Amino acid sequence: MRILMTISLLLAVTASKADTFVSDTVMKHADNVASYFMTRYPDVGADSYVDGKKRNSRIWTRSVFYEGLLNIYREQPKEEWLKYAEDWGRFHKWISSSDSEARNANADYQCCGQAYLQMYMMKPSETVRMEHIKMRIDQMTATGKTDYWSWIDAIQMSMPVFALLGDITHDGIYWQRMYELYQFTRNRHGGSKKGGGKPLFNTATGLWYRDYQYDPPYRDLTEPDKDCYWSRGNGWVYMALVRVMQFTPETEPHRTEYINDFLLMSSGLLGCQRADGSWNVSLAAPTNYGQPGSEGPEMTGTSLFVGGMAYGVRTGLLDSATYMPAIRKGWEAMRRAVHDDTGFVGYLQGTGAKPEDGGVITYNSIPNFEDFGYGCWLWGAAEVHALAKKLESSASGIKETKDSGNTYDGYYYDLTGRRVSSPVKGNIYIHRKHAVIF
Repeated sequence: MRILMTISLLLAVTASKADTFVSDTVMKHADNVASYFMTRYPDVGADSYVDGKKRNSRIWTRSVFYEGLLNIYREQPKEEWLKYAEDWGRFHKWISSSDSEARNANADYQCCGQAYLQMYMMKPSETVRMEHIKMRIDQMTATGKTDYWSWIDAIQMSMPVFALLGDITHDGIYWQRMYELYQFTRNRHGGSKKGGGKPLFNTATGLWYRDYQYDPPYRDLTEPDKDCYWSRGNGWVYMALVRVMQFTPETEPHRTEYINDFLLMSSGLLGCQRADGSWNVSLAAPTNYGQPGSEGPEMTGTSLFVGGMAYGVRTGLLDSATYMPAIRKGWEAMRRAVHDDTGFVGYLQGTGAKPEDGGVITYNSIPNFEDFGYGCWLWGAAEVHALAKKLESSASGIKETKDSGNTYDGYYYDLTGRRVSSPVKGNIYIHRKHAVIF
């Protein structure tokens, strides 16, 4: 109650301004962004040919787009969004990787499993949606190895798959192995070589080095007195921690540790935010904008940070008085990056591993891969929408009356699409195809 009162006061202070932090506005922009991408890429099975290399459409870059699309679908269940995702899964026959792609359990080829499993949870009778990715993760788990995630991007690509499988099967082995893999990457994958025994997570700053190559003595190239903390790499971990918390129960024995790392990251990220609400490609170096010609803001990291903070405030993990100003500024930065006439998102960094990778970043620049950047933006917007919806409902005192009928649309579903037999007062659910406060 105290949190909601604080939030209401914050809303009242800003009510006199032209406020875009309202759920309808957030959804309008999200709809525009999703429409841009789906119109530009109507063939869900089309291969990409970036830098002359052929890649299929279930690789990690496209898979992240579907994470974002399904997250915004949670907020507004539009049939065309789900159809676009289901058509993609069906095209690939819900296969996560070929035998050669699965070699060494590369997380890049596991990422699509997150969307597959979320769509399985919406239609549990279609077991084909989860069988293949479960088989691949079972193969990985059976080796007993814990050093697979040698770069922090892999935490986001693979870790939530384990959480989802634990949630679906109620088999604790997935949560336990997930924890072991995460701990190895967190505490031992740094150093002069892979598995060199140094942490990739700097608990003093709350920020992550991308992999063993960027552990000290490596320094930021623009400000060599600073460590190098790549924005999107930290965004991947931040996003992963949120998704893991969404799909692990309160009773999971390591959940508190994930929360603690989320809180450390939140504090560290808060101190790196730019005055315009965005974040740089290099978190500790305010003057490093990436490649020469880049304009400053960067939206893949920004979207993930704003979304993660919005989740934290909505769930009570983060103090609203501390983080709401950052979320509001961050959402404004996300909104300003969108070209209103088309839904094109500017300031997206292309693929890479460090701040200087991925090409020049401007309001009009097109990255080498567009898909994952749009997924990051939609994922963050969905969390902003969920928070805005909750604030609006709390401030207005609107209550949703439970439907007493037994039709399909009368049921309540949680934010992952699962039917809820006993809704909890104050929680957000999907009801009659709308996100509502019970």
